[in-house]
Amino acid sequence: MESNFVDYVKILCRSGKGGRGSMHLRHVKYNPNGGPDGGDGGRGGSIILRGNHNYWTLLHLRYERHIFAEHGGNGGRDKCHGTDGKDVYIDVPCGTVVYDAETGRFVCDVTYDGQEIVLLKGGRGGLGNFQFRSATNQAPRYAQPGEPMQEMTVILELKLLADVGLVGQPNAGKSTLVSALSNARPKIANYPFTTMEPSLGIVGYRDQKSFVMADIPGIIEGAAEGRGLGLRFLRHIERNSLLLFMVPGDSDDIRGEYETLLGELQRFNPELLDKHRVLAVTKCDLLDEELIEMLREGLPTDLPVVFISAVTGYGLDALKDVLWQELNAESNKLAVALQEDTLVHRDKDMTRFAQEMADEGADEEIEFVDDEEVEDVDDFEYEDYDDEA
Repeated sequence: MESNFVDYVKILCRSGKGGRGSMHLRHVKYNPNGGPDGGDGGRGGSIILRGNHNYWTLLHLRYERHIFAEHGGNGGRDKCHGTDGKDVYIDVPCGTVVYDAETGRFVCDVTYDGQEIVLLKGGRGGLGNFQFRSATNQAPRYAQPGEPMQEMTVILELKLLADVGLVGQPNAGKSTLVSALSNARPKIANYPFTTMEPSLGIVGYRDQKSFVMADIPGIIEGAAEGRGLGLRFLRHIERNSLLLFMVPGDSDDIRGEYETLLGELQRFNPELLDKHRVLAVTKCDLLDEELIEMLREGLPTDLPVVFISAVTGYGLDALKDVLWQELNAESNKLAVALQEDTLVHRDKDMTRFAQEMADEGADEEIEFVDDEEVEDVDDFEYEDYDDEA
């Protein structure tokens, strides 16, 4: 069954070229030497990205492989201005990052609802010969062609916006926790990699307060080298202000498993280690109080640790209290504000691009389509005029 969650698409975008200016001399019955009256060409349409909170995936763009804007109309006689090409708006969910598919260069980032970013600007229309008239050149016989169109193949990559991101190995209880704390109903089963796509849940707190929690597929040791599902879903926690590490209480080495997860995050993006972190020891319904106290002694001391059981509800209220305190800590607020002001996106690693596109089930190559309905920019023909006195 094909998933409806699409967070990765590749699209060929092309703006419109400007219309050419008209070269025309006015010649009517009672005004045979009326002078130049060629109008300007119209502006070509632009490709504009627009943030839309009604979308949460890129599914609506999955099969829209080519997005072209209209070309500007040519100028006409009697100083008639060519029609402007219509702009094309591409609605994307908030948190969409755009890369150049040829070089991997970061292009732009759409972060809030209603934000508009001009991805490709339409060409300006050429000036008609009316604009070139002067006292010394009263009958100019030339006009400008329109500016050419712009074309670029882009990669749209969604990074979910959430407050808390869950990090853990398969079967660590992440989906169970999300279903216990929110109304989200991710798939839960007793086998690894049950979660194959990210999901969001809104966690209610005291006094009608809430925060958003993001669940991603499990990470195993060697994910940076492509083991398991690799690291392709880790981009969804790059925007989270808090990371919740989840390690089962029946694990042989809780501290070692936590450090393994931390190492995989560092290989993916070292900046993730600057985020606030909380460690949750899950499946504590399998442990008694004496064993829990023994486990506390070997756990990391540089972050809050909470023992929970999503099945029985043990420790969930304490976990929400810790998460809320960490989210609203002054140091965390300062770090989040600083990150928003100085957020630097790395260029895309194109060495893994082919594999990522294969994972999405999309072809790497996009066929370049010529617009046969529009004349070529270099095919410039002046309008006929009568030069007789």
